[in-house]
Amino acid sequence: MTTRSFLRSGHTPTLFASFLYFDLSFMVWVLLGPLGVAIAADFGLDPAQKGFMVAVPVLSGALLRLVAGVLVDRIGPKKTGIIGQVMVLTGLLIAWVLGVHNYSQVLVLGLLLGVAGASFAVALPLASRWYPPEHQGLALGIAGAGNSGTALAALFAPGLAKMFGWGNVIGLAAIPLAVALVVYIFLAKDAPEQPAPKKLTEYLDVLKVPDAWWLMLLYAVTFGGFVGLSSSLTIYFNAEYGLDPVIAGFFTAACVFAGSFIRPVGGALADRIGGVRTLGTVYVLAAIGLAAASFHMPSAWIALAVMIFAMSALGAGNGAVFQLAPQRFRKEIGVVTGLIGMTGGLGGFYLASSLGLARKLTGSYQAGFLAFAVLALLALVALLGLKTHWRAVWPTLQDGDSAVPVRL
Repeated sequence: MTTRSFLRSGHTPTLFASFLYFDLSFMVWVLLGPLGVAIAADFGLDPAQKGFMVAVPVLSGALLRLVAGVLVDRIGPKKTGIIGQVMVLTGLLIAWVLGVHNYSQVLVLGLLLGVAGASFAVALPLASRWYPPEHQGLALGIAGAGNSGTALAALFAPGLAKMFGWGNVIGLAAIPLAVALVVYIFLAKDAPEQPAPKKLTEYLDVLKVPDAWWLMLLYAVTFGGFVGLSSSLTIYFNAEYGLDPVIAGFFTAACVFAGSFIRPVGGALADRIGGVRTLGTVYVLAAIGLAAASFHMPSAWIALAVMIFAMSALGAGNGAVFQLAPQRFRKEIGVVTGLIGMTGGLGGFYLASSLGLARKLTGSYQAGFLAFAVLALLALVALLGLKTHWRAVWPTLQDGDSAVPVRL
């Protein structure tokens, strides 16, 4: 019954187009991570440089999500998505034709790949606006499962780099992205409910609302952990356990698939029992998983199991946060998605860069993992302090002409 109601309430072609666009954009966004071992070997990079290299696209994507979120509210998600995809395709082809010859040029490429990371702030509003509040968790969970694109990069990029060279992988990545663009143009459709254009400064008025900042913090931990690990695990498994880059990529893909495909489960669970309760459980499990990952396991297989556990918890949390956000900020969901996504990316930049720095300074990744586990516990404490206030206030908030139905 729930499935039938869900299918009738929205626009399935747009939901699919959102997922595919998000999925392949994310594949490109984290491309430097799976290619990191080969790039580092060519340019003689130390652990801190490797960590910073994979963190730059995450930071760039985080900042550009705010820009994309504003554009979504001003010109609509479909046009914004087309602009972003064309920019990334053009950049990939230029980098492939001209070549990437040193570490500085790798960082410039990373900044460009951040445009693909901004797809988050487009795909989620595109899907969200088609669905009523009672189906937000599942709809955004399905669209947000495009996180799995990071697994595609981990799965295929190291092997292709070994066969054709990592520079050619940059050009090959443009092929599936072009297919996604064609599908997006023909299937995606803006929802009838579109907010009226505002002055640019009005979009930032949402920052005056404390709830926006809290949602940003919560997502900085869940998505930050997810994307930070997605970008770093190929290098981690290679450096920590001596795995061949291709096998390290397979291990990374397994972790990312687990975190990506549990995201809709987290959203659906939040629809059923409430986002606050779901997130509370998520932060406990994520902290346990990250703390366990900080210790060198006896084998790579045990380390893989621990990482899958941690990534699954973080993935479920991603879905739960975006069950809450549209209920509180339905009219401003474009810019709110951009802001929340931005801080999620900042969390990923912090984790990826701190893991590399910890390895360089201490010879171990432990400090980086433990610090992020502490952040998960701090997010849990914040959530426990907020839940009573949210449950008392959110149901009374007005969104347009009617009260917002909420499930916290």
